[in-house]
Amino acid sequence: MKFIKQLYVQVLIGVILGVLVGYYFPSYNNVGKMIGDGYINLIKMLIAPLIFFTATVGIAGSGNMGEAGRIGGKAIIYFQIASAVAMILGVVVVNIVHPGTGVSTQNLAVNSIDTYVQTSKDVKWSDFIMHIIPSNIVDSFAKGEILQVLVFSILFGIGLGKLGQVGRSVVVTFDKINKVLFEILNMITLLSPLGAFGGMMYTMGKFGFTTLIVLGKLLLTYYLAAAIFVFVILGLVMWYYKLNVFKLLAFIKEEILIVVGSFNSESVLSNLIYKMEEAGCAPAVVGLVIPAGFSFNLDGTSIYLSMAVVFIAQVFNVPLDLWQEVTIIGILMITSKGAGGISGSGFVVLASSLAAIKIIPVEGLALLIGIDRFMSQARAITNTISNAVATVVIARNENLLDMDIYNSVVEGKITNHSKVFPISTQEQETAISKAL
Repeated sequence: MKFIKQLYVQVLIGVILGVLVGYYFPSYNNVGKMIGDGYINLIKMLIAPLIFFTATVGIAGSGNMGEAGRIGGKAIIYFQIASAVAMILGVVVVNIVHPGTGVSTQNLAVNSIDTYVQTSKDVKWSDFIMHIIPSNIVDSFAKGEILQVLVFSILFGIGLGKLGQVGRSVVVTFDKINKVLFEILNMITLLSPLGAFGGMMYTMGKFGFTTLIVLGKLLLTYYLAAAIFVFVILGLVMWYYKLNVFKLLAFIKEEILIVVGSFNSESVLSNLIYKMEEAGCAPAVVGLVIPAGFSFNLDGTSIYLSMAVVFIAQVFNVPLDLWQEVTIIGILMITSKGAGGISGSGFVVLASSLAAIKIIPVEGLALLIGIDRFMSQARAITNTISNAVATVVIARNENLLDMDIYNSVVEGKITNHSKVFPISTQEQETAISKAL
């Protein structure tokens, strides 16, 4: 029964129990919501300070401001290319499977989308850009504004780097505080099975399997597209850098299962920062790529957005030619960034995109509301995996990935004079301790 002590096994048990309790005792779904939200709040409590100290220590500790700028530039380019590929994939797969064909449009709850449609009219690029710049950093920390905290962290790290010895003493102190935060994170992570149980209990109690039956084909189509993106596209990117995507997925299996239970990728943002540093990625890379990625590198969301637009067109029998689909991808590349930081941003993006396209009924959004909870789970899983891959790939590209540590922790092997030997868990821990 040793496997029961493994965190990912406990989380999986929590997910299964949550499904069963939620399905058979739906009247208690609010209790599940309270448990799930409580766990996510504990995690969110650490996100802002972890981003601040990790990014600051990484940038100031590297002593190379040009390096930080280069990492940030590569990250943005990578994010844009990955998002474009994800959207193209979503359009291709939805056109092949045709999940919208034959779906009834009767009894659409059109009034349920009014808020999103109204909000979409107010979305502006200028507002998004201004939202990134913090006017009150204390307020940014209080509200957990990831990008604003990251901007302040970058400036703080650059400032520390210019102070020489004085700055280095502060970096040492910050590094110690960061270690304390990671210890707190380790304690909170032990509650992951309970958080997963609560999240699944609430979801099954409130939504049940009915919506899955009605729009199950769309959900399965999305999972097909997401699987192709992760195992084929991201797999090839990892292979190019002589890395194995399956090994990385096994390494972050606990985080993936936590997302399955919590339906929220931010619930593992702090865990992912810890895991990527543990895997040998330099703090300068982790501190920049992970926080920025959770705002800009939402590949799972990109697949969903392009797929949802074409799905609605299929439902209403609106034919789309190649040029129109290319235009849809272009519009989504813009609108998906402009709605950053807005509550219900997925529907806001869809509403604003459909309004810009003008040939697909906005009312079709009502079809997606019932299943959105389950779609958000799928999106969050893909987003989490894509950000883990982005961090490793950019670290590898910058020669800031310690391959000895990575091979020991992720690959389960150790390199010695160009020979690779499988090692036990105890030997892995010893190798990691020596490497650190």
